[in-house]
Amino acid sequence: MQNEHLKKLCLLCGASGNEGAVRDYILEQIKPYADSITIDPLGSVIAEKKGAKPAPKKLMVSAHMDEVGMIITYINDDGTMQIAPVGGVDANVVIGRPVVVGEKKISGVIGAKPIHLLNSDQRKALPKFSELYLDIGAENGDAAGKLVSVGDYVHFLPGYTEMGGGRVRSKALDDRIGCAIMLTLMAQELPYDVTFAFLVQEEVGLRGAKAAAYTVNPDIALVLEATTAADLTGADGDAKVCALGGGPVVSFMDRSTIYDRELYRLAFAECEKMGIPCQTKTRIAGGNDSGAIHISRGGVRTLAISAPCRYLHSPSCAADLQDIENCMQLTAAMIEAVLR
Repeated sequence: MQNEHLKKLCLLCGASGNEGAVRDYILEQIKPYADSITIDPLGSVIAEKKGAKPAPKKLMVSAHMDEVGMIITYINDDGTMQIAPVGGVDANVVIGRPVVVGEKKISGVIGAKPIHLLNSDQRKALPKFSELYLDIGAENGDAAGKLVSVGDYVHFLPGYTEMGGGRVRSKALDDRIGCAIMLTLMAQELPYDVTFAFLVQEEVGLRGAKAAAYTVNPDIALVLEATTAADLTGADGDAKVCALGGGPVVSFMDRSTIYDRELYRLAFAECEKMGIPCQTKTRIAGGNDSGAIHISRGGVRTLAISAPCRYLHSPSCAADLQDIENCMQLTAAMIEAVLR
């Protein structure tokens, strides 16, 4: 069920501020299991699920629905369009990539100035979004304007592929992995009452998390995420950060959060008890919705449980299905451990 949810979620388009398709799928899936469902003004889904016992403290488990993408800022006379990133997208990973544009899912491709027209300095420099363009095959600006508009979203072409060794490749594994885990957990019997929050706009500044955490007002939060794995040739020692196949990534610190030390130790203890691997990030890097959640109201004890993922924020992220399963097992164990 979890892998099926992951595939269906990854095939949906939902850049920050445009999460409607992802939200609709999630709402359809959780209706049979949630005791109450609220959609906040920003679009986050907050679902309460009763467990076998009332929770002695309020626990929120969260994941974000949005993915990185692009947006049209201007239509050129020649029918191409200027674009800007939505979230942390590097310009060099989008050149030549197939995309879908707007609600009509118009096919397009991201182009750049031909290499034979670049001078020697330009060839050495990293590309900038201001130097790229979106091409949908329109003959001129008027023709393009009949198909798309300024403000339309541009998403990487959806595609979910099972690779060798139990691994998968897709756009948006960050953070459809977390959403798939939460959908799977909501369909199970839980030991305590839990609030599940499917959040918007993480990729553009943790905005949905800030609003939802204020509304939910939890005592403890478990944030489900995907995090960068650099376990590749050329990355030695701590530069690898974390590794596919190494199990859930439980961080002690990143650029937005110093995590609760007791929860950090408890997560490793629970993994050892279950006999599943667990790892931490070997560099202080990145961040996630924990950055907004842990400082909400009077403060929230927060832990992030992340699946290691290669090529994050690209059209072809890669993750290990066993890591994802182990992240779910750890989350389930932590729900009981932090509340008992």
